[in-house]
Amino acid sequence: MRKIAILFVFCSICSFVAFGQSGFGAYKVLDVPASARVAAMGGSNVSLYDNDLSLAVINPALLSAKTHNIITFNYTNYLSDVNYGSVLYGRNFGEHNFTSYGINYIDYGKFISSESGEDDVLLKFTAKDFVIHASYARLLSERWTIGVTLKPMLSVYERYKSFGFAVDAGLSYADQEHQFFAGLVVRNIGMGINGYKSIDGQRSIEMTPWDIQLGLTKGFKHAPLRLSMTIHSLQKWDLSATDATTIEKSEKSGANKFFNNLFSHAIFNLEILPIKNLYLLVSYNHRRGRDLFVQDFKTAAGFAFGAGIRVHNFHIDFGFSQYQVGNFSYHATFTTYMSDFGVK
Repeated sequence: MRKIAILFVFCSICSFVAFGQSGFGAYKVLDVPASARVAAMGGSNVSLYDNDLSLAVINPALLSAKTHNIITFNYTNYLSDVNYGSVLYGRNFGEHNFTSYGINYIDYGKFISSESGEDDVLLKFTAKDFVIHASYARLLSERWTIGVTLKPMLSVYERYKSFGFAVDAGLSYADQEHQFFAGLVVRNIGMGINGYKSIDGQRSIEMTPWDIQLGLTKGFKHAPLRLSMTIHSLQKWDLSATDATTIEKSEKSGANKFFNNLFSHAIFNLEILPIKNLYLLVSYNHRRGRDLFVQDFKTAAGFAFGAGIRVHNFHIDFGFSQYQVGNFSYHATFTTYMSDFGVK
């Protein structure tokens, strides 16, 4: 009865936020892939039950006995001089209580303020975003886990600062015998508490880019493959872009527009596991591919690729994804088990 009550409360929260806010807002740092593997998965996977701590950044209910005593370092050359990094650590307490802690940051590079060009520099400044993660998950039964993440956020742009707070709430199902996994998460429920000041001195209230996601993963007993599908932006049906090229392409017929919008909610990924300590990944994010579509110009927009290998006590992951036409972003993640070094 207690488990049913907890699930009822979780679903009630999902319903409340789905009608209470819009799905788009500030603090876009919350949407940056948490690791090279997540980037190679098209940016999200809320269902995969594995020993990857970065998956719990998306869905805290993916914390498990497998994520105990893991420490992960991630670095991404996101776009141009924009760099992203994170540190994550997992710690379990008993057989049913799992936690993780971490910090993410984005450094947008160096900027100058001038009136007439580089010869009249008035000010040099930087811009950064920071997010702290504190996650807790509880094993409800052999297959069901529920989790929550608290995320204080800080943006510092020149002399302007904004502080905010967000929450994730997730649920996961893991049938390891049949290699079937499912997950549901409501991400980034929150807002800026102490926003930027406007010209008239008033502080703005920025809403976070909240999202409802549902995912499925299936492995195969006699094939070294795992297939995953993640459905994102469930709180908003119409994800059509506003640029003229996309509108012209998508509105040729009602059917084309419907299916284009339908698949814009989906991310598909295929993971190949040829040997125990190696994986290869390819994914397709239709919304990203559609938004980066350029007439008469072929790109790999929408596709992402990755690979990971374990060497002794270390696991190294690489990811390649495209966020703008003509340029790939490169992701690298380094993971190790603290227990391999005597830390229990």
